[in-house]
Amino acid sequence: MSTYCKSCKLPFEGERCPVCGRKSKWEIKPDDVCFLVEKEQIWSGMLADVLKQENIPYVTKNVLGAGLAIKVGYMNERVRFYVMYQHLEKAREITEELFSRPDSDDDCDDEDEDVEIMELLREDDFCEIIMLEEEGDL
Repeated sequence: MSTYCKSCKLPFEGERCPVCGRKSKWEIKPDDVCFLVEKEQIWSGMLADVLKQENIPYVTKNVLGAGLAIKVGYMNERVRFYVMYQHLEKAREITEELFSRPDSDDDCDDEDEDVEIMELLREDDFCEIIMLEEEGDL
């Protein structure tokens, strides 16, 4: 049975929490709230929708808070997701599936994509952009 850190809301094996280093003697229960992931505001809506579709209850907490989010911009807000321990494994699988990157064996290779983009852009185009910038036309 896993141990539970009430400060970090994380299940872990061993005597000390790997995040905060505190000792914990709490055995985790199925209804304990556990940290799932922290995502940018733009992705949090998508994750929330998928968790709802899978009937996984969750709680969210904004990292910045309303006042600071207004000051720096709503899209800079980050959202923390928490789920009950009994749903944690399934929620982690969903999160991994949603936000994992394709394997390097796939056809999508970042380096090849960068080379293709650079081949499309000619040196003359860069000169024209720089000249327009200097003239104040941009």
